[in-house]
Amino acid sequence: MAHTTTIPPPPIDAALMREARDLALEAGEITQRWFRGADIGLEWKSDGTPVTAADKAAERFLREQIGRRHAADAVLGEEEGDTAGTSGRRWIIDPIDGTKAFTRGVPLYTNLLAVEDEHGIAVGVINVPALGEIVYAGRGLGCFVISGTSRGTSAAHETPARVSTVADPERAVLTTSGYDYWTETMLMAARRSGFTMRTWGDGYGYVLVATGRVEVMVDPYANPWDLAPMPVILGEAGGTLSSLSGVSGWTHGSGVGSNGLVHAATLAMLSVPGVPGVPGVGTAALAAPAAGGGAVGPAGGGAAPYA
Repeated sequence: MAHTTTIPPPPIDAALMREARDLALEAGEITQRWFRGADIGLEWKSDGTPVTAADKAAERFLREQIGRRHAADAVLGEEEGDTAGTSGRRWIIDPIDGTKAFTRGVPLYTNLLAVEDEHGIAVGVINVPALGEIVYAGRGLGCFVISGTSRGTSAAHETPARVSTVADPERAVLTTSGYDYWTETMLMAARRSGFTMRTWGDGYGYVLVATGRVEVMVDPYANPWDLAPMPVILGEAGGTLSSLSGVSGWTHGSGVGSNGLVHAATLAMLSVPGVPGVPGVGTAALAAPAAGGGAVGPAGGGAAPYA
């Protein structure tokens, strides 16, 4: 029987990873202008979620920069939707992940940015501007963390980010954005599991997993822009991302990010038949064309190690 060898996709250009990192840092500085301010321009979208002037300004900045530097690239963003491209590459933006925290002056909100190519998610960035911390990764390059960030932060200050080595759920910490999206069955199972349960959530929860400070982050419901950076960040840090049903990837309406060692135990604990996907997230957003009418990555059906 002939044996086939899977050739891994090539590493991404380190310059692109650094560019995405620096763009996220600048977007974070923009959001800080409104953070804890008297007037944050709060509005409520049709789905009942908040949006602020900071969300809009940060996404507009990123779109303008991407359009100027990479005019042929597609863009998908939470606030302005999809912009088609022709290059075969797509940028995915969540200008503020954790807008509710932002509106309450809680410093755990994040700026999320990802770059997707024909192989899947190639670059991921989670910036935590109010804490001065950023985690970022490039396919084949590793995952890195910088603390005490500011504009012009040198890459010389970066250190590798790695998940924890805890394999026993009774010694592990599970975090989530909140338990209002959990079913009673899921909550009861989690309480019996031995996991320590906390609510350091949204993008910051994945920062904690990637840097080894907690073992699991659970998102029972998530939009694609909430999860896009996570496959490459967790993968390069030694961890794992899947949906609640165990499907690898970021486009399935839920997210479980872990150190890999407690992933199976987490999925078994939370296996609840009939948990739905994200209401209102259709295939149009997930399969937005990035080149010549064809979708990029998972939406296009191609193999994606960091999908």
